[in-house]
Amino acid sequence: MTGLLGRSAAPARRSVPDEVVAHVRDALRTRPHPAVDGLPALVDAALRAHGTLLGPEPLAATVRAVADTLLGAGPLQPWLDDPAVTDVLVNGARDVWVERDGALRRVDVDLGTPADVRALAVRLASAAGRRLDDAAPTVDARLPDGTRLHAVLPPLAEGCTVMSLRVVRPRAFTLAELVAAGAVPPTLEPVLRGIVTSRANVLVSGATGAGKTTLLAALLSLVPHDERVVLVEEAGELVADHPHVVRLTSRPPNVDGAGGVDLADLVRQALRMRPDRIVLGECRGAEVREVLAALNTGHEGGCATLHANTAADVPARLEALAALAGMDRAAVAAQAASAVDAVLHVRRVRHGPDAGRRHLAEIGVVERVGDGGLRVVTAVAVAEDGRVRPGEGWARLAARTEVGA
Repeated sequence: MTGLLGRSAAPARRSVPDEVVAHVRDALRTRPHPAVDGLPALVDAALRAHGTLLGPEPLAATVRAVADTLLGAGPLQPWLDDPAVTDVLVNGARDVWVERDGALRRVDVDLGTPADVRALAVRLASAAGRRLDDAAPTVDARLPDGTRLHAVLPPLAEGCTVMSLRVVRPRAFTLAELVAAGAVPPTLEPVLRGIVTSRANVLVSGATGAGKTTLLAALLSLVPHDERVVLVEEAGELVADHPHVVRLTSRPPNVDGAGGVDLADLVRQALRMRPDRIVLGECRGAEVREVLAALNTGHEGGCATLHANTAADVPARLEALAALAGMDRAAVAAQAASAVDAVLHVRRVRHGPDAGRRHLAEIGVVERVGDGGLRVVTAVAVAEDGRVRPGEGWARLAARTEVGA
């Protein structure tokens, strides 16, 4: 692996003749259910027709390469399979970047022509059950393996189709693992456990890619196993290590503008599903009204994530989202002050030897101010080196979570 601005070679994959791929593609088209488990026999037959015989190990590598081409993300699949990679970003046919171990690097991948990149994006969107063409030139979808796909076609994207692929790992980190990794200071582990145990309502805030979903998943693993968690999401990214999670996922409207189910609808449905805790994977629109209402009507222990640059920016973000639902500033302050017990703000280190590391940067409490607004008061501030400093909101947080001051 080269430096931050250098190129990095892709993980090795066996090269497969185009004739073999075409032969297997044609065979798959004749099958009603093109399952991966039938691929080895099809690839072996195609190789024999091509005049090639392979042993078990080369054949397995070839099967994997064909699967990448036909059923996966083609030349990008090796990076999606790398457990250290979180994002794969395609800016052009020969302009591909990956975020690996927290650092963004350009990688040596040739996707062919701009037409090939478009064809790959269209195929991935189709695998997610979504349409991507001139009439619908953007797509935001979840692939069958959980990977988050976002793609934009030209001319909206200049020159070539651009894609962003965010990998969703199949296992949630525990709180103990986050402490061991330096994402949470050891002294704050009992505080976070107290927040969950006391059924405090929590907003997890942070910028894109700062680790909001990771922290939220770790908190859900602490929820007692005799409680029912109803999880509402837009893209199904949150993996919770809990035996009783009911997942509701929103659905966009079809090409005729019908059939859409938004997050606000799903939050209302979740209230009727006998939840012990309601969790909103990401609050980004008018559904904030339903979330605040739910947390004000006896549904304790609820959680949601929210995009914000700092904990102090959370009130402004709530006001902006609530305005989409017709709520004024005073109504937002009244609802949020009684509904939200703690704000957990996560941040990503941008510079220095720890660049790329994500960590819990602040815990705050919410209170109303004299002008009818809302503010977040720091209870605990965490420096990038892990040092913890109590703030003026600590006594209130300690009393709410039953953690000794």
